[in-house]
Amino acid sequence: MHSLSDRTRHTMSAVLAGEAGGWLRRFAFAGPAIIASVAYMDPGNYATNIQAGAGYGYALLWVVLLANLIAMLFQALSARLGIVTGKNLAELSRDSFPRPVVWIMWVVSEVAAMATDLAEFLGGAIGLALLFDLPLMAGMAITAIVTYAILIMERQGFRPMELIIGALVGVIGLCYLAEMLIAPVDWGAAAIGLSSPALPDAAALTIAVGIIGATVMPHAIYLHSGLTQGRAPVRDEVERRKLLRFSNVEVVLALAVAGMVNMAMVMMAASAFHQGHTEVAEIETAYHTLTPLLGAAAAGIFLASLIASGISSSVVGTMAGQMIMQGFLRVRVPIWIRRLVTMLPAFAVVAAGVNATDALVLSQVVLSIALPVPMIALLIFATRRDIMGEFAVGPVVRVLAGMGAAAVLGLNFVLLAAFFGLRMPFLAG
Repeated sequence: MHSLSDRTRHTMSAVLAGEAGGWLRRFAFAGPAIIASVAYMDPGNYATNIQAGAGYGYALLWVVLLANLIAMLFQALSARLGIVTGKNLAELSRDSFPRPVVWIMWVVSEVAAMATDLAEFLGGAIGLALLFDLPLMAGMAITAIVTYAILIMERQGFRPMELIIGALVGVIGLCYLAEMLIAPVDWGAAAIGLSSPALPDAAALTIAVGIIGATVMPHAIYLHSGLTQGRAPVRDEVERRKLLRFSNVEVVLALAVAGMVNMAMVMMAASAFHQGHTEVAEIETAYHTLTPLLGAAAAGIFLASLIASGISSSVVGTMAGQMIMQGFLRVRVPIWIRRLVTMLPAFAVVAAGVNATDALVLSQVVLSIALPVPMIALLIFATRRDIMGEFAVGPVVRVLAGMGAAAVLGLNFVLLAAFFGLRMPFLAG
């Protein structure tokens, strides 16, 4: 999947062997976590963060922080799996579980990949349609062409793809840095919201569930293990341990950026909408409301970040879908077929007249159903000494990962219960 240049691999080898040093040379190892981090800044997060900021100001920032810490742990475990075993999560599942379980895992994971792509594809299309005053179908067509063009860049090697995705992540980050300079943020209230866990009411619980439930993405867990498998030339366990340290640092830095972008989304919505516009819940409404409140520049920057988010995450979603199919079935289909299959549900939804934001919400519910599959499989493999050897996680990480999984899965259950109308006593009121 990742054909790196001889020069990049030589640099990696020299750093791991201790023959070369310096921070610049360590950039050769960067890439997998940056690509995986795109899943945490996808359009599915936009609507949830806008709702959180508009409805509750800065009060739910602590939820974003908690979600990000859980995400860091699971992405680090996924990267560790690929580095230590040389296999990705889908391949290990295929080799370790009974055949009926493997088939069920594959079907659930494929549905999750399509749901992911629906959210990401729609997000980019909504941004283009609003920015250039186009029909949504036209925005979708442009998004399809651009994402396919980026995907075929892989023929030039995997490094150009990593650099393009990294550049798009940079665009998203710069957009929200600019938004923080434009929006009148109450930094004192933001600090309190970040450090004081509280849920003002039952509706806030539902939004908190949405934030956490959509954070640890099924396809990102599969993808990260595939991006690290066999990527760097490792000669012994000492070098493998050093590679794991580099990987963990990249995960923390990349997901810290993703977390700050999500916090910035909440803070922008809090400063712009919380006083007088608490009902703002849709991306389109947020854009139209931003223009008179903060000016055309703020609204334009918001859409630019949404377009970069939609395009980059759609590319990454297609890559993940390819890896899932290849891992579970040993089948690799041409990228244009993969792209076409994952796009069709989005076109069908829009052609049927379904509200785009409603479709985004529904996609998050589908992801919530699929999420236990890769999370539980990853926890099983990461703790098995027969698979991980001396790199099997210890009791502290095992407990933390178990707590994180229990929190995410429990909150996903709450989200699903609310969606399907099941009566939950603690959601009343």
